[in-house]
Amino acid sequence: MTPAAPATSSRDLPHPAREEIRLEGVLHALADPMRLRIVRELAAESDELSCSHFVLPVTKSTTTHHFRVLRESGVIRQCYRGTAKMNGLRRDDLDGLFPGLLDAILAAAARQAAGPADG
Repeated sequence: MTPAAPATSSRDLPHPAREEIRLEGVLHALADPMRLRIVRELAAESDELSCSHFVLPVTKSTTTHHFRVLRESGVIRQCYRGTAKMNGLRRDDLDGLFPGLLDAILAAAARQAAGPADG
């Protein structure tokens, strides 16, 4: 995977350009249950969410790691607004590069979270 572009200041976070986002990196990022949970929450919102919005059953350092993996793979965009680190899903980039992939993964995750189908 191509390394993310260097940050220009200590508060600018490196993100891959759209053309640098790789399918294997996106799939790796979304394969983890905690990262998929973050993406599902972001997809359910129409706006960015701060890191403090997410209540995950892991340590703060592990949560930070999950956000970094999502950012470096191109799944989310992070930026500072004041002291808050805001997170947004890069849906336009992902849909443009991999049409239908994000929707299919989110739908499958929702079905899985709902439990086994009666039948």
